[in-house]
Amino acid sequence: MKTRRASIASPQADDPPRFPAADELAVLRAWYAGLPVREAVERYQSALLGGGKSARGVLGRIRRRLQAIARAAHRDDLAALLDHPAEDRARHAKAVAHAIEALRTARPPEPQITDDVAQWLAPRAVRVLHADGIRTLADLTVRIPRRRQWWKAVPGLGVASARAIETF
Repeated sequence: MKTRRASIASPQADDPPRFPAADELAVLRAWYAGLPVREAVERYQSALLGGGKSARGVLGRIRRRLQAIARAAHRDDLAALLDHPAEDRARHAKAVAHAIEALRTARPPEPQITDDVAQWLAPRAVRVLHADGIRTLADLTVRIPRRRQWWKAVPGLGVASARAIETF
């Protein structure tokens, strides 16, 4: 009999990732300034190397964390800016420096009743809601009655998506 390992989500699973520490930002800034990635990591975070960890992996984790912070703050423009090939780093250096400072204080906006559901919900649920004529959060609150199994009135919407919408 095969068993499946159950993953237990930590209480902080929904929390946004923490902002990179000063030494992590120093690695990133040094890399954007033209220092090879290995030298940047050795200079500012040498303790993270070894044990199968690569300098590129360290840099990649820092960049991905900043992208996650940008997405959590609904700043997809900044997330896209941080997602570029390594060869383009010199061209993006100044804009990334401004993006880091903007992300330092960025907070997610509050949902507004006139917001499109695509701004707040998962893409699969959005496709189903749009197909049923639900475009804004106002449409969602009006069309969804406060009763059990409300999602059955929306064709294609499953229990998991409905629970995620209820949680939101």
